[in-house]
Amino acid sequence: MEIESLPEWLTAIGVPPELVYIGEAVEERWCVVSHPDGVEVFWLEQGNRYDWALFAEAQVAAFYLFGRLSWSQVVRGTLVPLTEKSDAV
Repeated sequence: MEIESLPEWLTAIGVPPELVYIGEAVEERWCVVSHPDGVEVFWLEQGNRYDWALFAEAQVAAFYLFGRLSWSQVVRGTLVPLTEKSDAV
């Protein structure tokens, strides 16, 4: 997964696209920002960076944030895991 495709994937699982901002730090958003050592991912609120993580590779940062926000959707009940085997697979 590339950083550029992250908004599309998040929209597919019900995460509002305005919740994530790529390229610079924006208040009350998940931010994905270039860093000299790789890519930073964090939630920005009142100038503070929460749940900050630094990744050497952009793809790893994208998968991290996708996984984190997917889990949030599962907890909220808007993304439900498959519980039965399906013939459709």
